[in-house]
Amino acid sequence: MSSISPKDRIIFALDVASVDEASRFTSLLKDHIGMFKIGLELFVACGPAVVKAVRDNGGKGIFLDLKFHDIPETVKGAMRSASILGADLVTVHTSDGQAMMKAAVEAAGASKVLGVTVLTSLTADAFPEVGIDGKFTPESLVMHRALSAKAAGCSGIVCSGQEARAIRDSLGPDFLIVTPGVRSADDAIGDQKRVVTPFEAVKNGADYIVVGRPIRKAADPIEAAKRIAGEIEKAL
Repeated sequence: MSSISPKDRIIFALDVASVDEASRFTSLLKDHIGMFKIGLELFVACGPAVVKAVRDNGGKGIFLDLKFHDIPETVKGAMRSASILGADLVTVHTSDGQAMMKAAVEAAGASKVLGVTVLTSLTADAFPEVGIDGKFTPESLVMHRALSAKAAGCSGIVCSGQEARAIRDSLGPDFLIVTPGVRSADDAIGDQKRVVTPFEAVKNGADYIVVGRPIRKAADPIEAAKRIAGEIEKAL
């Protein structure tokens, strides 16, 4: 994926609560980032219409990050609907196994399915609380789930930049890696735990990085996006 330009590797998280806000950020940033992420907050607040709004305002790529997690037939139906909406990337949780992921892949059409491995807000200390075997570290659990996602036919995974290098080395250059929890050195990390800088994420093998607050809350979002693209360029 070395042919992707630095700015096109940025997925901007539209973590806002209205179509108007989403449209405003899309119009503002469309020439400075590659894709727009529509997550739970925005999709629940505005519904499928927000996908059209992002497209109409110049959004070239749509990352529909709804993290489907249900019985296979339900996920298949949800994925079919996401594909009809024209989403380029759609997420499912990997924790429910290959049957669910395979159902998603079967219904994905032109959309690419990404398996969410371990949320970047989760650390090993919390594994027992959520029923994860203590033998796992974040890296080994991400690897286990990435292998499962690939076997199920997913196009790639979502994982922290801390695990990206091991995944890239093991699963090769064509398996997509999307990395959230990205913060520049001087950014507040908020509720994220396993964070990396844009440079580290791409150097470790990420194809795309998801960035929200560092751009959205910047005094000049365009300059913030350009700065992040500059950090990515240094890693290529």
